[in-house]
Amino acid sequence: MSLKIIPLGGLGEIGLNMMVFEYGETLFVVDAGLMFPEDYMLGIDFVIPDMDYIKQSKLKVSGIVLTHAHEDHIGALSYLLKEVNAPVFGTPFTLGLVRHKLEEKNLLSSTSLHEVFPGEKLKLGSFEIEFIRVGHSVVDGVGLAINTPLGLIVHTGDFKISYSSIDGMMTDVNRFARCGEEGVLALLSDSTNVEKEGYTISDREISDTLAGITVGKKGRIIIALFASNITRIQHIVNIAEARRKKIVISGRSIEISVNIAKDLGYIHIPEGMEIDIDQIGDFSDDEVVIVTTGSQGEPMSALARMAADTHKQIKIKEEDTVILSSKFIPGNEKAIASIINRLYKRGADVIYEKISEIHVSGHAFREELKLMINLTKPKYFIPIHGEYRHLILHSRLAEQVGISSENVLLAENGQIIEFDKSGGRVQESVTTGRVLIDGKGIGDVGRSVLKERRLLSEDGLVVVNMAFDEETGIVVYGPEIVSKGFVFETETGHLLDDAQCIVLEIIEDLGPDVSGRVDKIRSRLQSDLRKYFYFTIGRRPVILPFILEV
Repeated sequence: MSLKIIPLGGLGEIGLNMMVFEYGETLFVVDAGLMFPEDYMLGIDFVIPDMDYIKQSKLKVSGIVLTHAHEDHIGALSYLLKEVNAPVFGTPFTLGLVRHKLEEKNLLSSTSLHEVFPGEKLKLGSFEIEFIRVGHSVVDGVGLAINTPLGLIVHTGDFKISYSSIDGMMTDVNRFARCGEEGVLALLSDSTNVEKEGYTISDREISDTLAGITVGKKGRIIIALFASNITRIQHIVNIAEARRKKIVISGRSIEISVNIAKDLGYIHIPEGMEIDIDQIGDFSDDEVVIVTTGSQGEPMSALARMAADTHKQIKIKEEDTVILSSKFIPGNEKAIASIINRLYKRGADVIYEKISEIHVSGHAFREELKLMINLTKPKYFIPIHGEYRHLILHSRLAEQVGISSENVLLAENGQIIEFDKSGGRVQESVTTGRVLIDGKGIGDVGRSVLKERRLLSEDGLVVVNMAFDEETGIVVYGPEIVSKGFVFETETGHLLDDAQCIVLEIIEDLGPDVSGRVDKIRSRLQSDLRKYFYFTIGRRPVILPFILEV
């Protein structure tokens, strides 16, 4: 019997993390993440992995194991639970956010959630899973030591190795080393930051930088960051407490995260220090620190509304200092730059990663990745979590550390990584891919719809309305031509008049005696008008003919 490891997302992209472990009649899933849409996915809210393989094997699913609380690891969980009735296992903070999400989807009462803690073991059929503490940019992250009938598999989850942490949640290098002593069949390791040389800087260094920036500021301090970065929020609270400032938590997602962290004791805000957003006017500007969302330029975030001067309670003033304490995620640069420019126009001083070290990554750099390999001493190495170039570079790094090339298993989404008594190999693929979520629609937007949206966004729409007498075939209404997103209405003039003449010529060519006349007119309208508009103005609008017989 063989052990199968099947990545359904997260290998070849950042996000969509989902992986299946299967042996005999037992199957469990590690993470269920989403990805935010790429530029060409117009109108799409987010993307989730294709879960067909899990659906087909749903009677074998014994559990869903979550490594941490980031959206790229838990964001697709509600969609998975609609297809598979399986218990969910995660650490307290992870399940705190999961409960909130499932409650919004009316799935909480029907879902079995089980808290786990680092050091604990979980038995799922043929598998025994031990949870190992890892440091990351969200609290309560864990890696997995998975005992299987064929050997020990180590899954790092998202991790970094740091020897100082305010929250004490550092990667348990000793436990990973003991795994190495026990014998590791395969290491599955986070590849996100394999391009970065050296080591990640410590959280304490970021805290010191933030403390230095806030010294002597006369205005308010406004700090935008990821809502789940509880450790960073605690740093800010500590700095504010030392300066005897009040703190405001602003933004729905960050308020939810902080409240969950408070309940779990993961964050401490001294009594009387936190004030409501409506109380800001009761204090001088230099007494107030505002922690908010919007560090990625999200259009409806609190920071975006401040920058646009549409926030009801907070108006940006001169002498305000705004700190974007996060990295620029690829694809968000323009949106972030727009907010920074607007904040400057309103008189604020803006500090961001390109001009100051105010963010530390939650993903291991090259030296830490090497250390993880050396600690665990795996027979086989499998790079996970990253774009294809990251997987390639991590594979090469493993070979430099001493893993033989034939024991580096480079897989992509859908490919089965199989182990049996003769060894490990990458096998054929199962069905996988991306499912696009648009509003309440799941997977009903495909390539053809995206292509239509792109054409509409680039060249606009031309609608032709007309009606025929069903008996005589004579035009009784129209042709009326309406342009949307194609040319300015004041400029349509002769262009649409000439297009109307083309329509009339088509009607004359295809007289009442032509069989299937309406369908033929509709087809000719689309082809002839498309050619005409491209010849005259160099654009290819979408042509929509609406023809009635009355």
